[in-house]
Amino acid sequence: MTKKELRKEMRALNRALDPAVRAAASVGIVARIERLSVFAESRTVGLFCALPDEPDLSSALERWRAAKRLVVPRVEGDAMRFFEYDPRRLVPGAFGILEPGPDARLCSPGEIDLLLVPGVAFTCGGLRCGRGRGYYDRYLAQTAFRGFRLGVCFAHQLVDALPAEPHDIRMDGVIFEGPANQPGGVVPPDVSRN
Repeated sequence: MTKKELRKEMRALNRALDPAVRAAASVGIVARIERLSVFAESRTVGLFCALPDEPDLSSALERWRAAKRLVVPRVEGDAMRFFEYDPRRLVPGAFGILEPGPDARLCSPGEIDLLLVPGVAFTCGGLRCGRGRGYYDRYLAQTAFRGFRLGVCFAHQLVDALPAEPHDIRMDGVIFEGPANQPGGVVPPDVSRN
């Protein structure tokens, strides 16, 4: 299956998810992240403001901001940069995604300890298929970025194989959740920076 075909199939599967299942899976993903040692050890966590067909991390954004420095992306032309999260200063940006406004404080790539990365599909080995514009691959390829890369998806987005290209950046781990008949998990199960 080509990446284009895979994106079409996953988009249909994501849109077919019952809203209650999507919400429960999103809550499960957040709970799994909170149990990871890499999360406990992280001071600065990069998250994403979700599109309607992605896991919703909004509960984490609100809960974690008391204990962690949270940063979210803003698309600027062909580049993506992360800025400090302030819910009062989010504005609709590229592709209709909420992002930090023009007065947000920039976070350099080297300051991020843990980056939660959305994707169309992932493998257990950490390969990722994104939406095709390359924003995350370019960001993660920067030599200054040294954080832990954690893919985030619904259980059905974890696939056996993906077509890989030289510029595709592999995740250090993948966290996923699904309905009761598709239990979630973390791969590798001992995700840790040690």
